[in-house]
Amino acid sequence: MATLGMLDSANLNGGQKLAVKYFTVAIVLFGAQVLFGLLSGLQYLYPDFLYGVLDFSVNRMVHINALVVWLLYGFLGSVYWLLEEESQHEVVGLKLGNLIYWVLTAAVTVVVLVYLLVQIGPGKESSIWLINEGREYIEAPRWADIGIVVSVLVVFYNVAATFSKGRYTGIAGVLVLDMLALFGIYLAGMFYTTNISIDQYWWWWVIHLWVEATWEVMVACIMAYGLMKVLGVSRKIVETWLYIEVALMFGSGILGLGHHYFWIGTPEYWFSIGGFFSALEPIPLVAMVVHAVFDAGARHVKNNNHPAMAWLIAHAFGNFFGAGVWGFMHTLPQINLYTHGTQWSASHGHLAFFGAYATIIIAMFYLGVQRWRGGVWMSGDLPGNGWKWKWSLGLLNLGMIGMTVAMLISGYVQSQIERAIEGSSWTGYFAAQIHPWFVQGMWWREAFGVMFLVGFILLVWDLLTIGKGESRPMQVVVSHD
Repeated sequence: MATLGMLDSANLNGGQKLAVKYFTVAIVLFGAQVLFGLLSGLQYLYPDFLYGVLDFSVNRMVHINALVVWLLYGFLGSVYWLLEEESQHEVVGLKLGNLIYWVLTAAVTVVVLVYLLVQIGPGKESSIWLINEGREYIEAPRWADIGIVVSVLVVFYNVAATFSKGRYTGIAGVLVLDMLALFGIYLAGMFYTTNISIDQYWWWWVIHLWVEATWEVMVACIMAYGLMKVLGVSRKIVETWLYIEVALMFGSGILGLGHHYFWIGTPEYWFSIGGFFSALEPIPLVAMVVHAVFDAGARHVKNNNHPAMAWLIAHAFGNFFGAGVWGFMHTLPQINLYTHGTQWSASHGHLAFFGAYATIIIAMFYLGVQRWRGGVWMSGDLPGNGWKWKWSLGLLNLGMIGMTVAMLISGYVQSQIERAIEGSSWTGYFAAQIHPWFVQGMWWREAFGVMFLVGFILLVWDLLTIGKGESRPMQVVVSHD
C-alpha cells in the first residue's frame, strides 16, 4: 500500500527497488566526476597543485571514467525501473540482477582505489590487466572490462527474458536489441594490438559507436517511457518517433563515425564519408526535439511531475545542441584539422554528454523519487514554489553552458596559435597554453564549474527532500496504448 510522502520501498516493484540502488551509486559517481573535474581544472591553472599527491593524469582519468560509469549506472537503473511496468511481468532473474549489482559496485570501488593509490609505475602486460589499459575514457583494467561485459550481459538476459514472458511492446523490441549491442560493441575495446592505428580504430568504436549509437537508442526508449508517464502521451506517437530515431541513427550515425577516423591512419575516403554523414547526425536529434515539443504541446495535458518534465525538455534541447550542433561545428575535415584534440573537443564533449545523457537520467531520478514516496504530488504549487529543483536546474545548465563557452574560447586560441600559425609544433603548443585568452578561458571554466557544483548539491538536496511529508497524491495521466 502506497505511503504518501515517505521513502518506502514497499511502494516499488522488484525492478524499481534494484533501480534505486543503481541510481544511488550513479549520484555518488556524478559527485565524484564533478569534484575531480574541478581538481583537474585547477591543475590547468596551477600545474604544481597536488603534484606527486594527486597528479593531473589521475584526476582527469577519474573525472572521465566516473562520467562513463555513472551514466552507465543511470541507464541500467532506468532499464530496471521501467521493465516491470512496460512488460507487465516481474523481472526474471531479479536475484541474479541484485548479485551482479553488488559485484559491479565492488569492482568499481576497487578500480577507483587502484587509480588513486597506484598513480605511477611501469607500463607492462600486468598493468593492462591489473591497473589500467591506458585508453582514454575506458582506462579500466582488463578484469574490470570483463566484469562490465558480464554485468551488462546479465541485464540483457533479464530484459529479454522478462519481455518474452510478459507484454512485448515497441519499446521492448528496441530495448532488447539495444541491450544486445550494449555489451557486444564494448567487446571491440577488449583486445590489444601494437599497431596504434588499428588499436585506435577499435578504441573509437567503443567510445563512439557504443556511446553515439547504443546510448542514444537507449535514451530514446527512456524518453518514450518518460513522456508516457509524465504527460500520458499516446504509445503510438512515442513509438513511431522511436522507430524514426533508430532508423536515422543507423542510417547516418554509423557512417558518420568516420569523422573520428580522420587522423588515425585509415584510408582517405573516410574524409568524404565521415564528413558527409556526420553532417546528417543531427537529424535524429532534431526528431527528438520535435518529439518532446509536439507531444507536450499538442495534447494540452498538465504534467504530473514538473521537475522530470523540465529535465526531459532540457534533454531534448541539450541533445540537439550539445551532441548535434556543437559536434557538427568541428567534425568536417577542413575544420577538424585545426580543432581536434583542443579545448574545442572538450567543449563539445562536456555539452554533449550533459545534454544528451545526464539530463534524461536526472529526469528518471525525479520519476523514481515520486514513486518511491508513494506516487506523491509533484506538479505545480510545490512547497517553496519548488525553488530547489528550479535553482538546481538553472545552475547546472548555466554552469555547463558557461564551461562550454569558456572552453570554446580557449580552443579558438589553441586552433589559431598551436595549429594554424605554429603548425602543431611543441613551440606552438606551449605558446597557446600560456596565452592570456587561453588562461582566461580556463579560469572561466573553473568559475562555471563551481556554479555547476552548487547546482549538483542543490539537486541532491532536492532529491532527498522533495515530496517529503506531502499528503496530496500525484495527478493521474493515462497513456493511450
